[in-house]
Parts: sequence; structure tokens; C-alpha cells
Amino acid sequence: MRYGAFLPQGWRLDLVGIDRSDHWPTMSRVADTIEAAGYESLWVYDHFHTVPVPTQEVTYEAWTLMAALGATTSSVRLGQMCTCNSYRPPAYLAKVAASIDVITNGRLEMGIGAGWYEHEYTGYGYPFPKPSVRIGQLREAVEIMRALWTEDEVDYDGEFYKLDGAICSPKPVQEPHIPLWIAGGGEKLTLRVAAKYANYTNFASTPEEFIHKSDILAAHCTDVGTDFSAIVRSTNLTMICAPTEAEVSDRIDETVSRLAPLIGDEAGASLRRLVTPMSGTPEQISEKLRPWVDAGVEYFIINFPDAAYDTGGLELFAKEVAD
Repeated sequence: MRYGAFLPQGWRLDLVGIDRSDHWPTMSRVADTIEAAGYESLWVYDHFHTVPVPTQEVTYEAWTLMAALGATTSSVRLGQMCTCNSYRPPAYLAKVAASIDVITNGRLEMGIGAGWYEHEYTGYGYPFPKPSVRIGQLREAVEIMRALWTEDEVDYDGEFYKLDGAICSPKPVQEPHIPLWIAGGGEKLTLRVAAKYANYTNFASTPEEFIHKSDILAAHCTDVGTDFSAIVRSTNLTMICAPTEAEVSDRIDETVSRLAPLIGDEAGASLRRLVTPMSGTPEQISEKLRPWVDAGVEYFIINFPDAAYDTGGLELFAKEVAD
């Protein structure tokens, strides 16, 4: 089994109460801990406004962090779960990604999705077309990135994007190209794009849903003539890990109490419902992961909402669950 961990960057209100001057030292310290603990990968989100509701709390930009983390880590792989295709022209994004892959000596993971957070689109002045258009743009963007990473000069005449003699140099270190994580579980369109182009996928909120989405993905692979078994399937989980049940309960309470003044009691209750199911002692979490493993998950990306304040749970999971 393979494991990655999310970096606290503010999007999920995971830097609340920490002074702005301490944000980067905190993120850097957690990144070092993730690397030292043996996680294969470190992840950030690509968002501008916080969830579950927009607030004045910080959200650090994903690709800025990719460059910074690339220069301050040495072995852990770096990814975004996932880059919103609409926020940057795909040729520009391919150039940025290739540059960072060189800076990191081939440690970049390219997470990409069609985008969904309408409040950000409106706030930043991006058009928010219907899902079929956004997924069509995603498909073309993936084609453009693959071409720019592997060809000397690229012409592209798509419905949404056009290139005329685009050059991407340097090329990525990784061959044939940077691994593509196509995130999202849309059954008719997104999973079809994943079937054709993805090295990795990321979807589902329950083991049952994971099985269903995997079956859909497999059917698309058959249709487009790709190897389903070659696509690594992953999922994201949020949890608090602690040595005892009492400590788990206390840390969940602390997390909800810290955020309730910002998001309200109803959203606080939703946060508790999100965190509680997968939280527990190492033994309990191991049992809770078993149905996911049986469903075919090959890679877990874990969000530890208390990591900026105490990395003990992140380290305990790595030592006693992931080891």
C-alpha cells in the first residue's frame, strides 16, 4: 500500500490561530515531518477560498507551494489534489510543471481536474461553464500537456485551446512525462478522460462508491483500448490518529472548537461528521482501512486536520499503520 499526506495550507482552515509570519515555517516543518516519516508523497489543494465556507482565513496558492517545497525537500514526491484546469492556461501550466519537475529532479505529480468551486470562479472572474464544457477543456488540456512534455514544438487546434508552434523547454525529468492524476468521479465524461490518459485516479467517499466508480472506469478502459490494471486508483481520507480513544475524542473536539466560530455550529457539526468515521487509534484505523483495501484502493492520501498544531498523529499513522 502507498501513502501520501496533505500539507496544511489554509484551504481547510488548517492554519487558524497561527500568525501569518509563522505560516511558512509551519508548513515547512510539517513537510519535513511528512518526508522524514516515510510518506511517499506530499499534497496541497488548488483553491483560493476556504471551505466549507469562504472566510478571510488564508489559502496559499498551490503552484507557489510546489516551487517552494521543491526547493526545501529532497525525496518526497509533490502533488496537487488537484489542479483546477480552468485557473491557468494549459500550455502555461505545462511549462510551470516541467520547470518544477527539473527543480525537484523528477519528483512532481500532476494532479488535474475540471474544477467545481463556483464561488472561486465568480470571485476571480473565471467563466464557469457547464460540466460538459469544463470536462471537454480538461481533456484538451491533458492532451496539450502530454504533447508539450514530449514534443519539440506543438501545434494544437482544439475546440477550446489553440497552440501555434509552442515550445516547452526544459522538458520534464520524468519519462515519458510527469505522471497524470486525473481526479473526479464523473461517470460519463471525467472517468472516460481518466481511462484514456490517467496514470492515477482519485475518487469516492465510501468503499462501495469506490467499487462502483472502478467498474465504470474499467468499462471506459475497455472502450478506449487502455489497460485498466495500469491505472493506480487512489482516494483521499480525513482522520485524526492518536494513541488512545480519549485522545482521539479530545483532538476532534479541539479541531471543531477551533473552527466553529468561523464556520458556525452547523458546519462544525458537518466537520465532525467528516473527521470522525476514519479517526481512531492505529489499531482502529487499520480496521477502518480494510474495506477500502478490499475495494481495490492502492494509494491513500491522508488529510490530518491537526497537523499544523501537532504532527504526532501524522507520525503515529506512518509508524503504526502505514509501516
